[in-house]
Amino acid sequence: MPVIKLLCRCFAILLTLALLLTLAACIPMPVVPEPPAPAVEETSTPQELSPQTPPLPPELFPGKIAIISSGALCFYEEWYAAISIQKRYGEDKIILKPAPELFTEYDKIFDIAAEIAEDPDIKAVVMNQYFYGTLSVTDKLLETRDDIFIVICNPVEDIPDLAERANLILAVDEIQMGPAMARQAQKLGAETFVHLSFPRHMSYPQISKRHELTRQTCEELGLEFVDHTIPDPTGDIGMVGAQQVVREEIPELVAQYGKDTAFFCTNCGLQVPLIRAVVDAGAIYPQPCCPSPFHGFPLALGLASEGENIFYAAGTQDATKYIMDQITTKLAEKNMLGRVSTWPVTAHTMPLFAATEYAIKWINGEAPKDGIDVAMLEQCMTGYAGVECYARTSDENETYGDEAVGEFDNWFFFREDYITF
Repeated sequence: MPVIKLLCRCFAILLTLALLLTLAACIPMPVVPEPPAPAVEETSTPQELSPQTPPLPPELFPGKIAIISSGALCFYEEWYAAISIQKRYGEDKIILKPAPELFTEYDKIFDIAAEIAEDPDIKAVVMNQYFYGTLSVTDKLLETRDDIFIVICNPVEDIPDLAERANLILAVDEIQMGPAMARQAQKLGAETFVHLSFPRHMSYPQISKRHELTRQTCEELGLEFVDHTIPDPTGDIGMVGAQQVVREEIPELVAQYGKDTAFFCTNCGLQVPLIRAVVDAGAIYPQPCCPSPFHGFPLALGLASEGENIFYAAGTQDATKYIMDQITTKLAEKNMLGRVSTWPVTAHTMPLFAATEYAIKWINGEAPKDGIDVAMLEQCMTGYAGVECYARTSDENETYGDEAVGEFDNWFFFREDYITF
């Protein structure tokens, strides 16, 4: 019978397998090492990177520091920088408060100030940046607290009033950036310096003064200085039209003045087409208008798409190193190494890091209780940026924005040395 034959064959096969398993249990089998795990391709992005700073002692400083920062809705670069500081020192040491995003919500700033003032463990407050209400916060704190260190970064309110109340004010040194930029352009091989702007910007005292100092420094260095007017992005042709003009005119200017020509533009929205045009033409780019490896470079070099939040965790060493490595690779492909530079830490987040480090020293008694130790302040910045950083007090002719504000010994302007790709 076919069925009986099939059953007999199955029984024979099962019996054979049973005998083999019995023998295998008695014979020692050689140990075969596991193959190494396959290499995983590195696909980390700045959004995925986290600081690799080793954990700090829990009692690095007594008490707590409060950071009031512009929020992620409009100022995500500043907000993620504040988050990176909180991660470094811990949520129990750094209290992070988002400033109200909307003008209609600025009454909330009083609640934030009151909450901070009522916590005796909070020894310092750092406010960063571009939110109105810093003066109100400061007044509220000083109503009940005379033992708190107050720092204001890149303020937008009346400087003299803030300087009378805060211990330290930090702002980008827009003025001395001009001479430094001219010297950097020469180091990159420039023989000509082209300044791109439009009448509205040139009417601002700060930009006008920087422009004049840049021109003077170029003359001292033997660089030809060229003023080139471009369309105002707020004008009739808009931002898209102004960007197109930059793309078209940079190659013409390079053909006229040669590849050893440095280009600088006063407008943020025109940095991307300017970087692309300069790199394609083989010219020189000393820095963006707001010096930072995150400003213009990612989009211009194809490292990010339009609208992508490339600034996530900006300001941490890991994210900065990542984007700098990517920029270097792209520029190497274009044979542009040694022709492009910027500040290593974004100008909008450096004061936050420096202020927090200085506040820790103040809490620990390492910094003077009254006045500011300039060398210590510069050390706080240099230690984070990895390049020399400089701080200067305001002089009697100082302007901030459109206003002449005068001299204050607790109001400091900072700038960083360049990193060349």
